[in-house]
Amino acid sequence: MRVALIGQPNCGKSTLFNQVAGYKADTGNFPGTTVTFTESSVRVIGEKIDLVDLPGTYSLTASNLAEKEVIRYLSSNRVDVILNLVDASHLRQGLELTLELLELGKPLIVALNMMDEAARMGITIDGPQLESLLGVPVLPLIASKGRGIKPLFTSVLDRGRNGTLVRRIPYQNQDLDDIILSLSKELQEMDLNLDWEWEALAIRLLEEGDDLLSEAESGDLVLRRTIEKYIQQVIQQHGKTPTWIFSEERHAHAQELADRVSTLGEERVTWQTRADDLLLHPFWGYVVMLGILLVFFQVVYLTGSAIEGPLISLFDGMIAKLGGFTGQGSLITDILTGILQGISGGVAIVLPYLTPFLLGMGFLEDVGYLPRLAFLMDSLMQRMGLHGKAIVPFILGYGCNVPAVMATRTLEDRRDRFLVATLSIMVPCAARIAVIFGLIAFYLGSWIALLIYVFNIIVIALTGRIMSWRILKENPGLILEIPPYRMPTLRTTFLKTWFRAKEFVIEAWPLLIAGSIFLELANRYKFADILNLLTRPFTWLLGLPSAVGLPLIFGVLRKELSLIMLRQALNVTDISQALTPEQMITFTIFVVFYIPCLATLAALRKELNTRDMFIIATLSVVIAMVTALIGRGLVILVTSIGVII
Repeated sequence: MRVALIGQPNCGKSTLFNQVAGYKADTGNFPGTTVTFTESSVRVIGEKIDLVDLPGTYSLTASNLAEKEVIRYLSSNRVDVILNLVDASHLRQGLELTLELLELGKPLIVALNMMDEAARMGITIDGPQLESLLGVPVLPLIASKGRGIKPLFTSVLDRGRNGTLVRRIPYQNQDLDDIILSLSKELQEMDLNLDWEWEALAIRLLEEGDDLLSEAESGDLVLRRTIEKYIQQVIQQHGKTPTWIFSEERHAHAQELADRVSTLGEERVTWQTRADDLLLHPFWGYVVMLGILLVFFQVVYLTGSAIEGPLISLFDGMIAKLGGFTGQGSLITDILTGILQGISGGVAIVLPYLTPFLLGMGFLEDVGYLPRLAFLMDSLMQRMGLHGKAIVPFILGYGCNVPAVMATRTLEDRRDRFLVATLSIMVPCAARIAVIFGLIAFYLGSWIALLIYVFNIIVIALTGRIMSWRILKENPGLILEIPPYRMPTLRTTFLKTWFRAKEFVIEAWPLLIAGSIFLELANRYKFADILNLLTRPFTWLLGLPSAVGLPLIFGVLRKELSLIMLRQALNVTDISQALTPEQMITFTIFVVFYIPCLATLAALRKELNTRDMFIIATLSVVIAMVTALIGRGLVILVTSIGVII
């Protein structure tokens, strides 16, 4: 049995999915597209259910690629039950999507999520009355606390077994309903190869029919003429296109339903309201934001540095004693040294910084601060010539650049997608964070690491402004729904951290160990110098040792490798013995900006095209060289006037 989970953004859909799936899920693409969905198998009363978490959408009007694929997926025979999550604190908005889902004729269950938030706002909802009016089961839910999940999925299982179809609620405008019925009868007489319920198909063809028309194998010309006839009939009767009329009807009906089943009492003024007065303040909001980020990075640094030093000493001692067991200078010693170097790089350098960073990011995301951060940063996005939605890829980029690039598909304009993709890959992802903290913060101090972050933001802003300078186009402002604050559970936070960290453990760590072995063998058989020669023009201009070249090459696979293999390439246990502070800063800035990892390059190729991928990769190298040279020059200038870094 396949259950499709759908709802509007910030309705708690992904929270419910992760509660039942436990962050054990597969991500796939809709056929022929790059739009993704998440799927997992769960057991309900001993029976397996395939739960699909579809992209959040406000409607099914197919205004973008994601919505088109969602409605096509929902209408297919692959879905047995539709589970519609509705934010109980925004009932009217959620019911508009529910009314559209009813039109599909599929078995449907409505879950009223965030009932606790609705109660806090003084909203009382009569669930049984709403169930009677909609004609489908309506169940209360508090997904963040795991309340109501079992009865909800028991009802889903029962609905799927019975295969109970639903009937759409007739429109209040009788003329519009008559047109739908007339068109559906004509459609039944045509030889159409479309997997749709007839009335649902009639509504979709009247609203946004081009994609559906292209799927019809026969009668295409007749079908187009028929649809155009009814569209003109709607326009003549109402003076508006069917899309506008259907939207107005659903809006009015959703408002009527919400008014009938909900009552609004006195809202309780809680700490959440007072917190937003401070966190979204036009001045103090930015002060608090800087304070939160400063504390966040300081905690990551202190945690990582406290763990890194002892672990590095432990592994260095093990490597030093290795020759006594296997023989100094032997091949097996070099291979085992490479294996230990790779293991120590993950255990002692990456994970001590990556784990607290992901924990902190997961907490800020679940507690509801990241959307507020997006709201505060919207004005900066506008000054960079970007759409307000661009903040979403930027925030995702601090975790990983791959989902940041994939998130650009929410931008309708190709110019915006290219620009945001170019800038989002310059955001220091978790792998680059390991470089910043493991090298700069560990050897030079957390304040220097923070300055590199500030420098990174300035460079991204200037690059965005320069790239959009010649494109004189007004960008709309950001319309962003601010979710309520929620206190995440420890289980949820740790599961999310593991879900994100396992990419390094499963994918990057084996590469790291293999790369460390390769580097040992390259030094043994003297061909490391040949590879370093390929990057010598870059390392020479940057004032870096030639041996740094090989770690930079491996950094294209995964950015962590450039730092972890650095100690091995320089043949030192303490990097400060081989690199000056100026060289450390130059190396780090270059790594932060130069060619993104292979996974990100693949995402760029899928979301844009091969040509744009090469353009962005080349541009990133140019920006990395320029910024690294600027950083080097600033360090030289500061040290020359006697300021100790």
